[in-house]
Amino acid sequence: MQYDEFIQTLKQARCPAGLGPYLEALWYDANDNWHKAHIIVQQLDDSTAARIHAYLHRKEGDIWNSKYWHRQAGSSLPQGMSLQAEWEMLVRQLTQAR
Repeated sequence: MQYDEFIQTLKQARCPAGLGPYLEALWYDANDNWHKAHIIVQQLDDSTAARIHAYLHRKEGDIWNSKYWHRQAGSSLPQGMSLQAEWEMLVRQLTQAR
């Protein structure tokens, strides 16, 4: 799935099947279900899930926890980047990797 296709799915009432857990988590986050997104990524144990987990805690306002998950992902807290820009960056990375 390409970035633009994923963006179009955000208008749907339900998360589309087959997205995979990373895009599914970001879909739920974009559709105002932070809790569901968090449940999805906390069940996974890899650097991509940790990176999304870091984003979610930054969005929540829990910077300490966000930094922890960035360390797990091998990344660092974005400086000067809005949450929307970070979300878009993650989605672009994931849709290009497919």
